[in-house]
Amino acid sequence: MIDQDLMAQADTVLVACRAAGLKVATAESCTGGLIAATLTAIAGSSDVVDRGFITYSNEAKTDMLGVPPELIASDGAVSEAVARRMAEGALARSQAGLAVAVTGVAGPGGGSADKPVGLVWFGLARRDAPTSALRHLFAGDRGAVRRQAVAEALRLLGGPAAV
Repeated sequence: MIDQDLMAQADTVLVACRAAGLKVATAESCTGGLIAATLTAIAGSSDVVDRGFITYSNEAKTDMLGVPPELIASDGAVSEAVARRMAEGALARSQAGLAVAVTGVAGPGGGSADKPVGLVWFGLARRDAPTSALRHLFAGDRGAVRRQAVAEALRLLGGPAAV
């Protein structure tokens, strides 16, 4: 079940995107589709949400979004460059005008000194603007990290840089 705060954020995104005439695509790794699920939990969201890509594995990032395997090998899947390419790939492979991408370490394992549990990179791509990226280090367990990542992705989608 999606909590009411996330639902309110999602509703704000949908209203803003409708007003701007934008369709949205998501490219999700550590959130596993939760961003798209939150948006589509709202009736009528089909006029805004074009599609969601769940690209949990590195191969999926390459196959579905066109992220070069060399980039993943050099920078790692959890990186600014990969988040940017994921967002750009979602735009290129959809009818959307706006895409958000999320890649991170939700935990409890998988972290390192350079990329600790809770590290999440976001990419935001719009057809008529440069792609941006944002780094967050979230606290808490796996569920808390994923919830915070969904909230931040929704904030980015509804923010002034997006719509």
